[in-house]
Amino acid sequence: MNITKRKLHKGAVRDVTKIMWRHVVKHPISMGVILLATIAINAYQIILPLYYKKLVDVASKWLTSPSAIVPELISVFIVIIGLSLAGWCFYRLRGFTTTYFQSRVMADLSKTSFDYLIRHSHRFFLDNFAGSLVRKLNRLPRAFEDISDQVEFSLLPIIFTIIGILYVLFRRDTLLGVILSIGICIFIIFNFIVALWKQKYEAVRVEKDSEATGVLADAITNSAPIKLFSGYGHEESLYRQAINNLWRIRFFTWNLNEVIDAVQTFMMFIINIGIVYVAIILWGRGILTVGDFLLIQLYLFNLFDKIFNFGRMLRRLFEGFADAAEMVDILNMPHEIKDAKIAKPLQIKKGEIKFQNVNFGFQKTRRVLNDFSLNIRAGEKVAFMGSSGAGKSTLALLLCRFYDVDSGKISIDGQEITAVTQESLWDNIAMVPQEPILFHRTIRENILYGRRDATNKEIIEAAKKAHCHEFINTFPCGYETYVGERGVKLSGGERQRVAIARAILKNPPILVLDEATSSLDSESESLIQDALKELMVNRTVLAIAHRLSTIRQMDRIIVIEDGYIIAEGSHEELLCQGGTYQRLWEIQAGKFLA
Repeated sequence: MNITKRKLHKGAVRDVTKIMWRHVVKHPISMGVILLATIAINAYQIILPLYYKKLVDVASKWLTSPSAIVPELISVFIVIIGLSLAGWCFYRLRGFTTTYFQSRVMADLSKTSFDYLIRHSHRFFLDNFAGSLVRKLNRLPRAFEDISDQVEFSLLPIIFTIIGILYVLFRRDTLLGVILSIGICIFIIFNFIVALWKQKYEAVRVEKDSEATGVLADAITNSAPIKLFSGYGHEESLYRQAINNLWRIRFFTWNLNEVIDAVQTFMMFIINIGIVYVAIILWGRGILTVGDFLLIQLYLFNLFDKIFNFGRMLRRLFEGFADAAEMVDILNMPHEIKDAKIAKPLQIKKGEIKFQNVNFGFQKTRRVLNDFSLNIRAGEKVAFMGSSGAGKSTLALLLCRFYDVDSGKISIDGQEITAVTQESLWDNIAMVPQEPILFHRTIRENILYGRRDATNKEIIEAAKKAHCHEFINTFPCGYETYVGERGVKLSGGERQRVAIARAILKNPPILVLDEATSSLDSESESLIQDALKELMVNRTVLAIAHRLSTIRQMDRIIVIEDGYIIAEGSHEELLCQGGTYQRLWEIQAGKFLA
């Protein structure tokens, strides 16, 4: 079969360990209790067989005086009961502490991942599937659980058990200890080499799993276009291919596991035969007792149970590291847009905006803005027009610092936006995009997002100004109506009005309208224009608009083409000049005026 091999990148294990350790050390008491309980449990498992050996050795004396050994047997049996109760207590102590420790660290990892992920740039989220990001984030805490389980319940017990058993056997006879030591070393080296070799396939499995999740999320998100373009067959083919790729790598890795387990079982069989054979020879020489046979079998059973899982433990560890590596890579990825070290809050007194010699391109080979300069006076309302791809919406994205300019600078009231904190910048700007996206929350919560400390009265007032109070009251649950994912339960015009209400509630000094009335019918538009007219009073406004009703409210119209300003003025002045503006106007609005 043809499988693309991909190893965990160099340093992945170190990076994952570093992130997890940073969260683990916040709980030193829990770690200490778990470690001490684990040591006590494994000590109990080493000591208990010694008393079973003693019990058998005492019982073997019955041929001489059976009644005389009963008290001794009972005393040994009482010790066994005491050890068992102590072991039970330590098991429970470790169990309850582990439950708290792992759940707390998993919650902390989820919070850290979310806090860092959500602060990545606009470009980052455009380049990554939402479903894949969700899967990567959720994998990290689950990977910690797997890794923690393997360390606590497999790795540490293996270490303590090997040390304890070898200590006892070397004291019984050096040859027994040497044979078992050689067998354990061969077994562990084999498993370690195999686990290292196999981890590259586990990395491929994780990658194919993420790809399948991304295809699924993309199809679910775009269910409407799939229907409209008869895409069932095409999407089924894409998902089938992704699932088949995932199945092939799963089938391959699972078969590897079976082969490895078969080899392990055979190796343990050989070790058992060798130990028992030597024990028989030593018993014949009077070195070992009958109880030693029981001791050896109990030890081998305990040891084999643990080292048999050594291979699985290593594989699970590498699987856990592979699962966590994708999210850790994101955590180690520097944020594209960051506050300067000495960034200060933006202080707006007027609202004057300046674009000075701005150059910007989404790709290195395609420039969107070319040496773009523009002064927008405080309180001025400026509309931008131009063909698709001319750079109109890019100006809004740059002003909000969703992207940083390649060169030049943007300033508000003389403060360069790269020198102020991003949150203070966003606090002073409200944007109503062409296609507003709402949270899958209630209408109240979506409007309240504009200013989360607003009163119920202020929410309703904003909704009335945006003319969405009327349709909200038609819903059985009113403002408590859930809008669905991305607001799909509302019409385009209703979503737009909710977004406008959110901007009205925010009440910022700078307003950005990106085709804010594009989703409204004529009746709704006339209502919204009144609300926008009131909203724009005493504010600096940047409006990307084509509709006459919006453009005529602007103080100045800027015509952009290929990243350059080619004309500016009022609507009437630009029509008189002819050229690009007149052509765009005839295409976009002239038909409706004819």
